[in-house]
Amino acid sequence: MARFTLPRDLYHGKGSLEALKSLKGTRAMVCVGGGSMKKFGFLDKVITYLHEAGMETELFEGIKPDPSVDTVMRGAAAMEKFQPDWIIAIGGGSPIDAAKAMWIKYEHPEITFAQMCVVFGIPELRKKARFCAIPSTSGTATEVTAFSVITDYKKGIKYPLADFEITPDVAIVDPELAQTMPKKLTAHTGMDAMTHAIEAFVSTANCDFTDPLAIGAIKMIQSDLVASYNGDMSKRASMHNAQCLAGMAFSNALLGIVHSMAHKTGAIFEDYGAHIIHGAANAMYLPKVIAFNAKDATAKARYGIIADVMGLGGANADEKVASLITYLRGMNDALNIPRCIKQYGADSTPCEQGFVPEDVFLARLPKIAKNAVDDACTGSNPRQPSLEEMEKLLKCCYYDTEVDF
Repeated sequence: MARFTLPRDLYHGKGSLEALKSLKGTRAMVCVGGGSMKKFGFLDKVITYLHEAGMETELFEGIKPDPSVDTVMRGAAAMEKFQPDWIIAIGGGSPIDAAKAMWIKYEHPEITFAQMCVVFGIPELRKKARFCAIPSTSGTATEVTAFSVITDYKKGIKYPLADFEITPDVAIVDPELAQTMPKKLTAHTGMDAMTHAIEAFVSTANCDFTDPLAIGAIKMIQSDLVASYNGDMSKRASMHNAQCLAGMAFSNALLGIVHSMAHKTGAIFEDYGAHIIHGAANAMYLPKVIAFNAKDATAKARYGIIADVMGLGGANADEKVASLITYLRGMNDALNIPRCIKQYGADSTPCEQGFVPEDVFLARLPKIAKNAVDDACTGSNPRQPSLEEMEKLLKCCYYDTEVDF
């Protein structure tokens, strides 16, 4: 038996933020990141609509990118004090992910972060509050997923929390919020969405309910991402929907080792001056993982279907896989995303020598590889890597060398 779970309600289209006026409750905790939602007036609109719904509100502000365990605990303490019956998370993936984890701790004060990380082991929620997610970026799709990613900075590891309990009750996908994204963020979140759709389609948990969502998202992203990056706001609106479709697919079909590797490399080099931004990591690793997974016959055939849908050509399965890899690398180039870790600069743009020195990468490689193999996303990858294969694959992602194993 399989399960397919989405939010109870999804409001979409221009002006859909007004759906907040229809929520029934008494107190809402609004979780938000930096200043962009306030700067562009969306936070004020959220508060106004909630007041019109008859709710008292309180803000938990300043949730930073790659939210930490400490942030989660502080937010949960604020919720415990305020006792909201609605949690409203607005912004990019980070404030929504953080708010999901805060929700768990608020409803179950006794739970530890380690217990939160047990895949599909989160206890029942909604005894105290329901959850509404409002994304301002077009990539993570956390507004419709059963996932949250939280960083333990003491260990330098990003941990995915996975359970249908944290699927939001309400998602509001308003394209007006996405129009505020900077160009670089548009690129990174867009490739995150493309990775979600492709990994969901080849995942071992794919099914008849997830495949159409994944394929639909892939077609839309192919059509719209580069134009959105270059300033076409109609395409930006379309990308906001595409990333949501990809999220619906992967929340139910799960992901693969592109995400396992991105989770475990994102924060591990923080002491050398920068994170590897999640969407950029996915973009760099995806072509390498496709080459690795295509050694599995079932995965190769499904990559071929993707290539056919995208109209990439190829006389046989091998040629179709090669055309897909070539296309994705070209898309990364068009979005100014580096091709490998070695060329990943501190500002996330391509350079001759990035912020991760070779000797540091090699010294940390065994730990990264082990953590990636153990990541929650690895189990649904179509080809299960050994520890040795994961190390070799990560080296290909560092040096931009061919995957021939």
